Amino acid sequence: MKRLRTGSSVASPAEFADRAVYLRAPRLADEQEFTSLMRISRTFHRPWASAPSDHERFIGYLNDNKRDDFVAFLVCRALDDAIVGFFNLSQIVHRSFQSAYLGYAAGRPYAGQGYMREGIHLVLGAAFGELGLHRVEANIQPDNLPSIKLAEGAGFKREGFSPRYLKIGGCWRDHERYAILAEDWLTMARTR
Repeated sequence: MKRLRTGSSVASPAEFADRAVYLRAPRLADEQEFTSLMRISRTFHRPWASAPSDHERFIGYLNDNKRDDFVAFLVCRALDDAIVGFFNLSQIVHRSFQSAYLGYAAGRPYAGQGYMREGIHLVLGAAFGELGLHRVEANIQPDNLPSIKLAEGAGFKREGFSPRYLKIGGCWRDHERYAILAEDWLTMARTR
């Protein structure tokens, strides 16, 4: 996963020439664009996510991406390289578990334009390809219908309900548990 940590894209420019977006790792030079996008998207994300929107949290995000159990992906529009959102794979565990948790958020100005839909397929390709994972899990609040639609559209299946699962915005929030397995993603990828 070194390519992602150094800031280069998941695919070479020739490989994403026909795509609307590409993925790359965040870098220090992204701070102003990223934090500005997350600040203008705060009310859009509330109460579902809390994204880095200031210097301290952005530096923490970059430091998280240096850990072995975390990979951050910026979703960038191929047309102009604008950051449109992000995905994170966290708590990556190898050996017999081969699993990770997926988190994500779109920037409000770019929501509903298909960028995240394309991005999630690229992230899953990296997760099940380069990272060699077997399972990716996404925990989503029941009222977050756009997020549920994104996960289900990528092949995630609902597995259960977790009451007061995660503390967001100072409140413990219920989540529904969704997951996708490598073999299910490969089957879907072949038909795409």
